[in-house]
Amino acid sequence: MRKFLQGIFTKPVVALANRISSKPDKKRVDKALSDLYNQIKANKARKGLMLPFNAAADKFIILSDQHKGARDGADVFAKAAKNYLAALEYYNKNHFFYINLGDSEELWENLFITVKRHNKATFEAEKLFIARKAFIKIYGNHDLYWDNDPLAAVGLQSIYGQKVEIYEGAILKTTVKGKPFEIYMTHGHQGDLQSDGNWFSKWFVSDIWGPFQAYLRINPNTPANNNELKSDHNRMMYEWSSKRENIILITGHTHQPVFRSLTQLEALFEKLGIAKHNNNTAEVAALQNKIDKLHLKPFRPPDFKGYLDTYFNSGCCCFDDGDITGIEVADGCIRLIKWQYGKGKTSERLVLEESKLEDLKLRD
Repeated sequence: MRKFLQGIFTKPVVALANRISSKPDKKRVDKALSDLYNQIKANKARKGLMLPFNAAADKFIILSDQHKGARDGADVFAKAAKNYLAALEYYNKNHFFYINLGDSEELWENLFITVKRHNKATFEAEKLFIARKAFIKIYGNHDLYWDNDPLAAVGLQSIYGQKVEIYEGAILKTTVKGKPFEIYMTHGHQGDLQSDGNWFSKWFVSDIWGPFQAYLRINPNTPANNNELKSDHNRMMYEWSSKRENIILITGHTHQPVFRSLTQLEALFEKLGIAKHNNNTAEVAALQNKIDKLHLKPFRPPDFKGYLDTYFNSGCCCFDDGDITGIEVADGCIRLIKWQYGKGKTSERLVLEESKLEDLKLRD
């Protein structure tokens, strides 16, 4: 019966959830991003941290949107948990600084005590970064509890064994090619009318979508979501970042990985255009084959004229096949990475996209 109902209800309910869960407003997005950036720059520590770093030596991993739950049918993190733990083991062993970009805990659908009970291993893995003073925890809309509940500090201490600060954003500051270079990071829900503290969305997720999702065991976070043009919210984030000098913006929230301002689909079309310009027939055929396999509805390919490499999105750690994506900043480079299950269900790290920081096209 469950499979029968899944076939009937999955697409329409996911479409409904997406429609009422996201409503970005450009003016609100611009104002929210600008206000937070200025507050962090003004050293308002309650809002976020500014960290100087050495681009050649320091290493950061940025992961978001785990949505750790109760290991029930609504827990979209359950399949990805082993990949997440393997990733944290790798990054801790290799001395990365971990920036958790929000929505780490699914606190719209679950009580904190429930999430705590079912995710002890992940909290223990995160504690290793805290012990090295290599951890920043940023809140998102689904774990806004960490910012606005009077007992949040007690909750954080109970899972990490010590006091842990919570922030809305962070800025990494360095020098690239002799010029100032900043990496501005926040969850990305700011300016979304249905996510930025909206009570109706929270009620819908906890009381309607959550139980329905739990029964049908639906995870709407499919890798196919990457095979699209940028969502409206990602596009607005790009537009904000493209107007700033020597800054790149990294967010999460949309669950759609973006690298150098392009989604996977947009990156394929960009590479196809370059291959055609270079008369590389073999590369053209290979790229066109990849695009054809996506089974997309006919539409006009995107126009990349004037694009800058200013916006990145970490994707999520809750895809329905157990994959997780994130952003690495290390060795003078920025990378979009994926952890997936290989042979024997062992976790493996893949570099999907990579660029040297000095090669990014920025406004200066």
